[in-house]
Amino acid sequence: MSPRSASVNEELRRRSRERLLQAAVEMVGEHGYEATTLGDIADRAGSARGLVSYYFPGKRQLVQSAVHRLMHRTLEEALEREPRTEDGRERMARAIDAILGLARDRPVLMRQHMAGLLQAEGFMQCPEQQRLAELLRDTVARHGSRDAATDYPMLRSLLMGAVYAMVLPNVPMQLTTLRAELFARYRLDWEMGVPPDTGEASGGTQPSDLSRFFATGEGPDEGSDVPAGSK
Repeated sequence: MSPRSASVNEELRRRSRERLLQAAVEMVGEHGYEATTLGDIADRAGSARGLVSYYFPGKRQLVQSAVHRLMHRTLEEALEREPRTEDGRERMARAIDAILGLARDRPVLMRQHMAGLLQAEGFMQCPEQQRLAELLRDTVARHGSRDAATDYPMLRSLLMGAVYAMVLPNVPMQLTTLRAELFARYRLDWEMGVPPDTGEASGGTQPSDLSRFFATGEGPDEGSDVPAGSK
């Protein structure tokens, strides 16, 4: 059997990583962080358990990357949905609604994510987090910021605070209250974005299939998760 090319190996590594990210989101969302093991995630992804450490230093890093991917792709989908718009205020409204919507529809997952950020290792840089940051920074700039380097961290902090308030056990704040506060701060009209009183924004409608956010595509040797140089 002839060795696979470097490009094929690279594509297989990408697909393996994507499957692990999706499995992490699914397992933690269903069972919580503590009850989910790396073995559980590998089994859900259909990957060898040893491959998890090949891509990620540990469970915390894997889960944080997975949630950042979900947040990035959810935000991207919201910003680019039809009708497309370049209006900065509308895009800010869509961004706020996308993140608050995740907290509403996936409270277990987002609660675990927020708890992870408060651990000793805290906020970890990863490709998924960087893509999320780029979208939020662009949103701030399009909204009219003259200093996106300062205003982006503020938006990020406000969204994180809102998510935390929504997923806090026993005393969660309502989405409408937090949305009103954020919309007032950024001078947005309530009808912008996806108002919570519309059918599109109603809770419980979030599809359980997350594959569109973790697309792996089709190709040769799809089922073989072997790092480069192993064959």
